[in-house]
Amino acid sequence: MPFVRIDTLGVDPGRLDALGRAVQEALVETLGVPPDDRFQVLTGHDGTHGTLRYDDFLGIHRDEGIVFVAITMRSGRTPDQKRALYRRIAELAQAYAGTEPRNVLVTLTENEPVDWSFGNGEAQFAPAGT
Repeated sequence: MPFVRIDTLGVDPGRLDALGRAVQEALVETLGVPPDDRFQVLTGHDGTHGTLRYDDFLGIHRDEGIVFVAITMRSGRTPDQKRALYRRIAELAQAYAGTEPRNVLVTLTENEPVDWSFGNGEAQFAPAGT
């Protein structure tokens, strides 16, 4: 049940869709997320009404192809699983959207079952009394 936010420069809907597919497939392949467990917000920034800021932190030169991927999910994955996820997202973003791996920045935030409500005002994975 990861919740994914993808922000990129440019508002091409085809590129946004390709990036969303890349992240979803990487989650399925590396973490075993069910294929239909997709919750994504895809945002293209046009440089006028919204933009992204970045520099060459850690000596990695980024350019206007930058993509920020923020994933929130339940805790429990190993460091090796997370590394595999980052690597696969970068590979698929390049294959599907032509995004250079150096331009893919991924953040991962973990939380607990009670931190999720999928509707109806309920914590489906942490019912009352647990």
